[in-house]
Amino acid sequence: MDHSRDPCPYVIINDFGGAFSMGCIGGAVWHGVKGFRNSPMGERRIGAITAIKARAPVLGGNFGVWGGLFSTFDCAVKGIRQKEDPWNAIIAGFFTGGALAMRGGWAAARNGAISCGILLAVIEGAGIGLSRVMAGNNKPQSPPLPSESSTVGAVPA
Repeated sequence: MDHSRDPCPYVIINDFGGAFSMGCIGGAVWHGVKGFRNSPMGERRIGAITAIKARAPVLGGNFGVWGGLFSTFDCAVKGIRQKEDPWNAIIAGFFTGGALAMRGGWAAARNGAISCGILLAVIEGAGIGLSRVMAGNNKPQSPPLPSESSTVGAVPA
């Protein structure tokens, strides 16, 4: 169990806020560039600021909802399974994708759940693979053996 993180009710709020902030910052960059490029020559700064004010909070809200739902489902799955492993994130991603697509009907919810579950499986798999590759760098190594050239011609004591 990861004791460096807060308990589940606090993690949900923390993840929601982090995802909201990330969405707002990313949305400000994305929509700022888009507003700058789509404005006439003398109005580019104003167009960028207007686009940021109009769209960045929306993207932040979308990210926040996704992060809050994912964290809620992750905590629920941890509580039900009583385990801490990558399957929790995959199952939580499956439920999050289905819940967010539910307004489009059962077919959309099924497709959203499957695609989000696969996305989280790829992310978890990449994280596991990367940690295994990086773990090889920290293996203890034995000191080098004396080379044969240093023992040739040496006088025994």
